[in-house]
Amino acid sequence: MQQTTIQLYDYFSRPYTGSGATLTAYSLGEDAELGKKVRPALIVVPGGGYGFLSARESEPVVLRFLAEGYAVFLLRYSVCTAYPVPLQEGAMAIAYVRENAAALGVDAGHVAAVGFSAGGHLVGMLATLYAQACVKEAVGERDVRLNAVLLAYPVITTGEKTHAGTAEIISGGDAARRQALSLETCVDKSSVPAFLWHTYEDDCVPVVNPLLFASAYCAAGVPFELHVFEKGAHGQSVLSGNTGGETLPPAVLRNRAWVPLALSWLKERDFVVHANLFAKPIAGGNDCLPPRGKVSSERCELDG
Repeated sequence: MQQTTIQLYDYFSRPYTGSGATLTAYSLGEDAELGKKVRPALIVVPGGGYGFLSARESEPVVLRFLAEGYAVFLLRYSVCTAYPVPLQEGAMAIAYVRENAAALGVDAGHVAAVGFSAGGHLVGMLATLYAQACVKEAVGERDVRLNAVLLAYPVITTGEKTHAGTAEIISGGDAARRQALSLETCVDKSSVPAFLWHTYEDDCVPVVNPLLFASAYCAAGVPFELHVFEKGAHGQSVLSGNTGGETLPPAVLRNRAWVPLALSWLKERDFVVHANLFAKPIAGGNDCLPPRGKVSSERCELDG
């Protein structure tokens, strides 16, 4: 697996704000056997209440979607930093992926983001507030409207049913800003199509959060899909062995279904790998198989 990390403030020649932001690109690479591919892109945005970045919502998520053929990027955004900084950093990540799509092997017309908890609030801002002046200040006239968003147990409202720490940090303690960042009030017909999932038992971020967002999407006529599972606490990530999934009861492990459901939803929006296998047949082989004895086997250790 190949990894490349970009310092976003350096790339966009902007003075550092907050704790800084990086974008790490993950790739399995290309070889003569598999051929060159153009892949849909997914930017992973971990949660942590805007106070830290959750490890279980970072590389384990990268690995899960990398296995499905996506070009995957991990955004490590500034923490303990108020609006608009995280929004601007998210916009810089999108702009970078689109601007370098050819070199990254990415389909620039199919760029999505997945956000968890407070990261879901950040992705929700990217879905609704991408045209704000503060975004243009950071990236100019670059296109930063995502083609789809996935919101996993997201913080949406900053009202009564919010996660208090998340709302306090992103608003900087300012009451008017806090109200303005209640995302169910920010939805309009230009908002990005969304896939949402949550659990009824979540006692950290109440299930009413995605319900409010879905209701606003419905009123605005924006496509969305919402799944509410009954069992399970907050912060389940992809429920893999790398995130403690092996210790969960069967009633909670059912929630693993959110990933294939999301992948199916994205596929309906043409988020697919465009492959050209064996465009140039390997010397000594036929049109279908590599020549016997010419396939190398390499191992690498994956983080997460």
